[in-house]
Amino acid sequence: MKADIEQLLRANTYPGRGIIIGLSEDGARSILAYFIMGRSLNSRNRVFERTFDGIRTKAFNPEAMSDPSLVIYNAIRSFNGLVIVTNGDQTDTIREYLAKGLDFHSALLTREFEPDAPNYTPRISGLIMPDWSYYLSVLKTCDNDPSCCCRYFYEYPTAIPGAGRFLSTYMGDGNPLPSFVGEPVPVNISISGGIGDFAQSVWNSLNYENKVSLYARETHIFTGKSSDVIFNKNVSNAVR
Repeated sequence: MKADIEQLLRANTYPGRGIIIGLSEDGARSILAYFIMGRSLNSRNRVFERTFDGIRTKAFNPEAMSDPSLVIYNAIRSFNGLVIVTNGDQTDTIREYLAKGLDFHSALLTREFEPDAPNYTPRISGLIMPDWSYYLSVLKTCDNDPSCCCRYFYEYPTAIPGAGRFLSTYMGDGNPLPSFVGEPVPVNISISGGIGDFAQSVWNSLNYENKVSLYARETHIFTGKSSDVIFNKNVSNAVR
């Protein structure tokens, strides 16, 4: 049974960082969304900006950025018809492995959860293939034990119209933050009003105090043309 992504997000004050991948109801558009949230001033001091091959996080006020190590990274990169999306610098690891003719799985075997005790934030990653199938992965501790990294991989060989999967770093707020558990959540994808309306509905569903930025993209399967939108809380208007 598929969940309503808006209800899912409204019920969780702190999913942290989240990936949504799926297919539009008409089966003609691949959908990707990625958002970031933050509780600390350092995490909240960010915006998304476009790069030549995707998007990255950037300090909104560089002088107020105390530690960029886990918060500044390439979040989305495209390569030879593939689209990589992650919540950290494993984006670049995956890109490097793909360039060598290796794969998503092999790249992530070299990585583990973030070294941010006591949370040990999971690394979540996705890869959209040229045929619109996709992969998702979670790297996390075993029961919050930093001596053990559990690596989970999920393959979706067929994208289903009107459906997608949602993956986040946390199950909710807390101290330490509770890591995501279970499989990526099946969700409905409804973009009858276009990618802008879909992005707005996801953005509006995120907790106001904690949300930071959102990126959403639709790619037309038959033409390859894409359109996207960025929402940055630190900037008054969406960047299209």
